[in-house]
Amino acid sequence: MKKSLFYISCCLLLLSVQFTFAQAPKKINIEHSDYLDVDQATAPDAVLLTGNVKVNHDGVVLTCNKAYFFQKENYLKAFGNVQLVQGDTLYLNSKYAEYSGNSKKAFATGDAVMSSPDTTLKTDTINFDRNVQQVFYNTKGTIVNKDNTLVSKSGRYYVAEKKFQFLTEVVLTNPKYVMKSNHLDYYTTSGHSYLFGPSTITSDANYIYTEKGFYDTKKNLAHFLRKSYIKYNDRRIEGDSLFYNRNTEFASATRNVKITDSINRGVVKGHYAELYKLKDSMFVTKRAVAINLVENDSVYIHGKKLMVTGKEGERILRAYNNVRFFKVDMSGKCDSIHSNSKTALTKLIGNPILWNGESQITGDLMHLIGDNQTKKIDSLKVINNTFLLSRDTLGTGFNQVKGLNLFGKFRDGKLHDVDIVKNTEVIFYSRNDQHELVGIDKSVSSKINLILENNAIETITLINNVDGDLFPEDELPENARKLKGMKWRGDERIKSKDDIFTAEENELNDKLVKEGKDEEAKENVPMKIREETLNYDKKKPAVKPKEKAKAKK
Repeated sequence: MKKSLFYISCCLLLLSVQFTFAQAPKKINIEHSDYLDVDQATAPDAVLLTGNVKVNHDGVVLTCNKAYFFQKENYLKAFGNVQLVQGDTLYLNSKYAEYSGNSKKAFATGDAVMSSPDTTLKTDTINFDRNVQQVFYNTKGTIVNKDNTLVSKSGRYYVAEKKFQFLTEVVLTNPKYVMKSNHLDYYTTSGHSYLFGPSTITSDANYIYTEKGFYDTKKNLAHFLRKSYIKYNDRRIEGDSLFYNRNTEFASATRNVKITDSINRGVVKGHYAELYKLKDSMFVTKRAVAINLVENDSVYIHGKKLMVTGKEGERILRAYNNVRFFKVDMSGKCDSIHSNSKTALTKLIGNPILWNGESQITGDLMHLIGDNQTKKIDSLKVINNTFLLSRDTLGTGFNQVKGLNLFGKFRDGKLHDVDIVKNTEVIFYSRNDQHELVGIDKSVSSKINLILENNAIETITLINNVDGDLFPEDELPENARKLKGMKWRGDERIKSKDDIFTAEENELNDKLVKEGKDEEAKENVPMKIREETLNYDKKKPAVKPKEKAKAKK
């Protein structure tokens, strides 16, 4: 029993000794020096090495003109043309350096330059910790990596990942743009930049702001999250998630999208948008709405899809599928809208219906014509099958005017003078100044003129080939009080800017807006370029063939 215990104790002692030796730091090895001297007066306990000095320590080679080697401390002070080399990945040059074999840390100063196969760092002082393979500096440094030049007050370089991390006033200058941030991670091999906190990218083409983003400096592709926007000379696009391709000047935005026209003071909103700057075109969908200022009043236009094309002054707005629009005293619906800013002509196409105050107007095609000088609505045209309809103010009947075409003029933003021409018919409840019903006018003519006050019919004038009469109420049967084709659609009337959206679209909007306020959800916005966004530079585990097959299934 005693022998067994003694044997076990000896084994443990031997293992302990082996572990101690294994953990002992390696000594700095002097490979060459022209002269070797010991001067206790100048440098106690040190060996003075002079001329073509070369030392080696655990895979690192240091050369210089002169060095003091402190053997007990396993420490070296190097002077003149100092160069520290680690394999073929890192070169550190300076006028002066210190290196500890025990802690495996280096300190270099005096025109310090760190270079790797594709990057050069110049600064006053550089520290290198070999244990964690990190280089760091706290003095102004300049990094050159192909077309990119980075300047910062401090930074850290991760050797294995080939990544710089800057935490103070970093500026990345590229021939096409300038990037500024207080936290920038930059991968020298891929040229990928990761921005955290308030950051800007300025170029001749645009100005970009983000508080979290990714930029591929080689491919000029970017993805931005958190309070991000891209500002052009005349437009600003923002959203929870932005993708940008500088090569094609293409940008897309996802969720809570807002595009502002800074010149015309117009706004387009939705939950997905694409902007092609070189083509002067824009596409918006998912609860899309265009908001334009007309006569100091906002006009809201909604369609499943909105497109804006053309240069400033020649822009065309197109809205598709179940289009609805609203203005305080005017609203309407149609299949699609085509609005040309150069001609100031807006076409309502496909089953258009217009509510002007309490009046309902229908026809095959409608034109709203503006005045580019006054920036006001000038006139209205309704082409084919015109029908104007409004409730009698005090009774249950309807005032009706029917004809081929309508031509109306606006005054102070309201429809005032209206002509309806060809095969016109009218049913009108005539009342006196005391609002008493005088009779029901039912007539036909070649032309009818209406004068409206405050969007209500004030007078009716029948012109040419007039045929009809004013009937007492009890002498005109109910079935004769409606013109052929009359259809009152008051329940469809759009009474507010919120009515332009369907219930499903409002439900989607509430969901996405709520997610936009959730910090975690913001980070999960779908990305346009998955392989080149925020997780690109993270190492991915290898996928085995069987796992690949399962993934395909």
